[in-house]
Amino acid sequence: MKKLFQILLLLLSTLGFSQQKEGIVTDSLGNTIENAYLYNETSKSHAHTNENGQFILDKTFENDIITITALGFKKKTQIVDGSEKSIVLISSSYNIEEIVISKKNNAISQIMKLDLQNSPVNSSQEILRKVPGLFIGQHAGGGKAEQIFLRGFDIDHGTDIALSVDGMPVNMVSHAHGQGYADLHFVIPETLDKIDFGKGSYYANKGDFATAGYVAFKTKEKIDKNAISLEVGKFGTIRTLGMFNLLPKNNKQSAFFASEYITFDGPYVSSQNFRRLNLFGKFTNVLEDNSKFSVTASQFSSEWTASGQIPQRLVEAGIISRFGAVDDTEGGKTSRSNLNVEYYKPISENLFFKGNTFYNNYQFELYSNFTFFLENPVDGDQIKQKENRTIYGFNGEFNKKMENSKSSYQVGFGLRTDETKDSELSNTKNRSTTINQLKLGNINQKNYFSYINSDIELGNFTINPAVRLDYFQFSYLDKLAPTYKIDNEQVVKISPKLNFLFAPHNKVQYFLKSGLGFHSNDTRVIVSQTDKKTVPTSAGADLGTIVKPMKNLIINSALWFLQLEQEFVYVGDAGIVEPSGKTRRMGIDFGFRYQLSKFVNINSDINYTYARSMKEPEGQNYIPLAPDLTSTGGISLTNYKG
Repeated sequence: MKKLFQILLLLLSTLGFSQQKEGIVTDSLGNTIENAYLYNETSKSHAHTNENGQFILDKTFENDIITITALGFKKKTQIVDGSEKSIVLISSSYNIEEIVISKKNNAISQIMKLDLQNSPVNSSQEILRKVPGLFIGQHAGGGKAEQIFLRGFDIDHGTDIALSVDGMPVNMVSHAHGQGYADLHFVIPETLDKIDFGKGSYYANKGDFATAGYVAFKTKEKIDKNAISLEVGKFGTIRTLGMFNLLPKNNKQSAFFASEYITFDGPYVSSQNFRRLNLFGKFTNVLEDNSKFSVTASQFSSEWTASGQIPQRLVEAGIISRFGAVDDTEGGKTSRSNLNVEYYKPISENLFFKGNTFYNNYQFELYSNFTFFLENPVDGDQIKQKENRTIYGFNGEFNKKMENSKSSYQVGFGLRTDETKDSELSNTKNRSTTINQLKLGNINQKNYFSYINSDIELGNFTINPAVRLDYFQFSYLDKLAPTYKIDNEQVVKISPKLNFLFAPHNKVQYFLKSGLGFHSNDTRVIVSQTDKKTVPTSAGADLGTIVKPMKNLIINSALWFLQLEQEFVYVGDAGIVEPSGKTRRMGIDFGFRYQLSKFVNINSDINYTYARSMKEPEGQNYIPLAPDLTSTGGISLTNYKG
């Protein structure tokens, strides 16, 4: 009887194994394809590939017929015979009918591939505009990070949106110009492979600054062919681009190098003398056990002169022209060196680890003059903001798929350290003369974090509970203080999330998302305001849907709510602390993507926000620079051959 029971167990385990097929989906270059959709025509089971192109398809036997589709690739039909362990798809033009709405928390980010195909970008400023509902504004000569607007937020240069590239943080904590300063100019647009985004604070793997949302960029591992381009325009505009394969085409190893150089003088009386250089190199190696590691190194440098803002009355009086300047020594220079190592390791059939380790060296020097001669009628009101920063840290995540289930969970952890030397705010004259120093000191900030995220599938429902823990250490050495003293402070933040997804089929998803988030404040604020809530919490919720009513139409909509606690913001331009009070924002997001034909695509995004301060009287509770109604739209013609 005991032997019979053992045989029965063996047969059952064999049967269970035979019902499950696993494999990987790649393109012809060997790049893994995320979110490819596999459908078993025989058993009606289905699966999506993960971020590493891997899939596990249940209820699948030998000789079953499966179809594989992915955005930007030709549909493929295959018989299950063992060869499905490595499926190669052939590239084609992007068609909306290939999009399958998944049960993922960030399913809407699939449309980014479609938008990038239909309207490619060739400047780093344009990259962020691909996020539905996000606007940017460029000022001060093109060298500064763009000003960002999203969901009724004037995010300034990045205070309430978390940006990353290949897992490296872009936002700068305790920056000389402003908290969360995020300069994406070190990214060469042609090196980007995909853009992932999400609105709100509902994602456990996104921490500091992810209140209004996040945008995560991923660079390519391989390029199809070498390329050289030259663009020339008015006012000394030149852009050169080079991309070169460094190794022969190989599915196991790849390396490429890219460079970009931009100049622009502008129409101004005083030339902008804008110069930007980007160098980028990446090596990727796939090992025998399908482990993979990538090493990326890049260098960015930029310098410029800005004519700045000018008074209208001086132009009307004929004292200066429209393109003149009051202080033509505004401008600055900045640079960033990056080293990033990414690693992926499959541990078992249902478990893998991924992570990255990064090191960045960053230099920043900015000269501005907003009030001309108001404060100092003799020497002028020019200020200098300067810092020398080192950033290093790591991100790690274990990803486990439950056996005999489509549910999964992730456990993540990491560290980020920022060290600045001589973060400075000074009054200057013509850049060369320092009149007096207002702020000067060294900043050290550490962020340890961990999180647990679950995706529990119950039929057509997915429940996504998660919790994130952040521990901060802040220290500041004020070099202008009469005595040597390092001020320290510690803060702990716990951020729970709970999301519900309902997808009765692959053409619709309904969602209810909720979560707590936060953004840190400048170290100089936190160590001086220890009795206040200097790392305030945000609380938000989204209720919406993504629907594909026709094969060539996708519609997304959401009602959302976001409330922020009292917070104190360090104003880098003045070296002071300003309270902003409690705020509440509510809004509606609506967008669609419609493919009229193989060549013509129409898109639009409309966003309305009601943003108010909570403690101010009616009529005085408007939030400065908070946009209420924004909209974008376009028609594109692609792959047309007349």
